[in-house]
Amino acid sequence: MSWQKALFIALILFCLSPYGSPPLALLLGLLLAFSVGNPFPQLTGRPTKLLLQASVVLLGFGMNLEAIYKAGREGILYTIATIFGTLVLGYFVGRMLKVGSRTSTLISSGTAICGGSAIAAVGPAINAEHEEMSVSLGTVFVLNSVALFVFPVIGHGLSLTQEQFGIWSAIAIHDTSSVVGAAAAFGEKALAVATTVKLARALWIAPLALAFAFIYARSDSGAKAKFVVPWFIFLFVGAAAVRTFAPGFVQPSLFDSLVNLAKAGMTVTLFFIGASLTPQMLKVVGMRPMFQGIVLWIVISVASFFAVLSLT
Repeated sequence: MSWQKALFIALILFCLSPYGSPPLALLLGLLLAFSVGNPFPQLTGRPTKLLLQASVVLLGFGMNLEAIYKAGREGILYTIATIFGTLVLGYFVGRMLKVGSRTSTLISSGTAICGGSAIAAVGPAINAEHEEMSVSLGTVFVLNSVALFVFPVIGHGLSLTQEQFGIWSAIAIHDTSSVVGAAAAFGEKALAVATTVKLARALWIAPLALAFAFIYARSDSGAKAKFVVPWFIFLFVGAAAVRTFAPGFVQPSLFDSLVNLAKAGMTVTLFFIGASLTPQMLKVVGMRPMFQGIVLWIVISVASFFAVLSLT
């Protein structure tokens, strides 16, 4: 085993120790990528995605269906307003910056719903090229990394409640992994609220992919609707149902163990994500798409922040 691989494993074990945390895991992954490189590139991509989804499902064993319903109901107005507002704003910002149509659509979709998952679903639906996918994924990935560190600091600095931070982070942070990481750093209730609101937003992936497939099919006869059903969301709800209706003889410690396993999985996921970011990816992104992503991110963060303050 090379020393780079040994270092990779040692850093993961440190992240899982009492001294580790989700933001620290992401930071260590980034430092590894920009110093010695990622010795296990095969772990990024689909394996990381599957680990994230499995961790989200296990988080469901720590939640109650009533709490999920309440959080989803309270966040529905924010969801509808921010999704469509972001898509409209992204269209005009992309045109102003002369970003390619498909790249602009992917960045707007990733900002509006759930980052890489939305991009992965919308991309095939609009026949996006590999470079367009890479640029879009790179843009939201970089902003996700920043959000994981910045949002908890802002939330504590402005004395947000657990519920306020949970809703705000679920709306303003792109990927589920960074939402969970930031909310976990803020507090247990924030984590519960953020997870449910974010997964409720993710349900919009399918109709969004279909809508864009129809739009682009009018100008490209080869475009076909292709999207992946986010089955892990339904498994998350199923896990919460098991926790809610579990017989009395089932020890709560069993569910607590599963939740702790989910948090460990999420920490490792963030380390993998950090280790996958390379200088080459930053070069591919370019200034215009990155600037579009930053503008959308700032606008949606500020708008949702004041909306959450006024309505909660």
